[in-house]
Amino acid sequence: MNAMTGLLDVFIQRHQELWQLFVEHMQMTSIAVLLSLVVGVPLGIAITGSRRCAAVVLGLANITQAIPSLGLLAVLVPIVGIGQPAAVIMVIVYALLPIIKNTYVGMNGIDPTVLKAARGIGMSDGQILAHIRLPLAVPYIMGGVRISAVTAVGTVTIGAFAGAGGLGWMINLGLNSNDVNLVLLGAIPACLLALALDFVLGVVERVLTPEGTKPVEKIRRLGRRERLVRYTAAGLAAALVLVAPAASSLASVVHRDANGTVVVGAENFTEALILGNIYSQMIQHHTDLTVDEKFNLDGTLVTMSALESGKIDMFTDCTGVIASNILKLGMSTDTDEVYRQVRDGMARSYDAKVSKPIGFSNTYVLAVTKRTSRELGITNLSQLVAHAGELRLGCTTAFTQREDLLPKMEKNLGVSFASVEGLEGNIRYQALGSGKVDVVDAYETDAMLEKMDLVPLKDDIGFFPPYQAVSIARKAILSEHPELADVLSKLDGTITTDQMRAMNYQVDVGGRTPYDVAIEFLNKEGLI
Repeated sequence: MNAMTGLLDVFIQRHQELWQLFVEHMQMTSIAVLLSLVVGVPLGIAITGSRRCAAVVLGLANITQAIPSLGLLAVLVPIVGIGQPAAVIMVIVYALLPIIKNTYVGMNGIDPTVLKAARGIGMSDGQILAHIRLPLAVPYIMGGVRISAVTAVGTVTIGAFAGAGGLGWMINLGLNSNDVNLVLLGAIPACLLALALDFVLGVVERVLTPEGTKPVEKIRRLGRRERLVRYTAAGLAAALVLVAPAASSLASVVHRDANGTVVVGAENFTEALILGNIYSQMIQHHTDLTVDEKFNLDGTLVTMSALESGKIDMFTDCTGVIASNILKLGMSTDTDEVYRQVRDGMARSYDAKVSKPIGFSNTYVLAVTKRTSRELGITNLSQLVAHAGELRLGCTTAFTQREDLLPKMEKNLGVSFASVEGLEGNIRYQALGSGKVDVVDAYETDAMLEKMDLVPLKDDIGFFPPYQAVSIARKAILSEHPELADVLSKLDGTITTDQMRAMNYQVDVGGRTPYDVAIEFLNKEGLI
């Protein structure tokens, strides 16, 4: 009962945002399914007469199913940019196979004697296709469409990691804050949408299926008027769930492009979302510019790709991340030197301006529970190194792969943990809380450190590089709108590490939205 009450409370608080995300989800799903139909059905028909072509096409379609969705999304972003285009193309790739395969099977499954009889009475290939092959293949084709539509609803949630919006955005917020209610608030409408699509398409399938192909007991003799009513109703239902959302999406794209905007990007974790909202509101308050928010981007590489292609105009990140992941610099532990390297490197290589430090640092830390700290006497990094063989590390994939993190720890310090588990997001905190691991990687501003009352280990050996928060903007947008530079500079040096951690806590633990927390901070500091 308490769980249901909590979910209802969250729904009441965020129902307007949820509706907007639901509409976005429907738009992307409908566009993907319609385009898959336009491509998949003709392709399935085209390969009907050639087993060799069918083997090639179906083989390629099968291969695409094996591509991890996030990997495919990462490949698409540099090509088509962030937002709905990347998400829609990703969904189409996964939706094509059922439509192509079912169309091919349906077309080939027709009794050869029926086709021979049709030719015997003088029907052309086009007439046979229109009046025999396609009607008889309808149950197979619609079966493929229904599978693709349901699959598309689920796959679209991944598009949120490329700034496409949709219900995946709400799910990601829930994962960031370890809030099951937010996860359910995104997942339940997605499930309902999938069921609704399947139901409507099932109705369309029943209407389009020729009466003569049905079991004898279900065959009905329909008059012309009744057939017309049924076709009209099915067409309207299909238009409502597929055509209308797709049309509204295209209309909104045209409207947005016509206005011209400053596009603020943000990565898919709480801190970045708060900062994205802060900069967005400052620009809107202090200038006449329109802001388009492209939030929830999946990491620095995706965000930088969007900046290079002009799909976003600015975002926030940390100096240590930019230095190692983007500029590929040998990492220094000198804070000022790393900042200068990032500032000059981004200007030289990407024609981008790096702001002065925003004020807080989000440096890596390793954290343990108070019990582990007390039992082993671990409060700093050098003590952890001495006990590493007794401890199980649960960390993000980035921590295991980046040369300045675990590989450097193993090579330079001789560290060898009892085990290393790659765990993303709040899963690693859950693993620590349940005793599955003993140590996790974290950031100084992580709210979960406070929520779980963990012990962040002091870096007494100067191991981790500096991670000062900065904003990064395209020089082209700053030249086009000179007033923008003055607005962005208002945030320089204004947010302390404690303030940022407190804001993250309000979102991840307190259940507030990044937007509300950003507005409160801006009002309190007199920035708007």
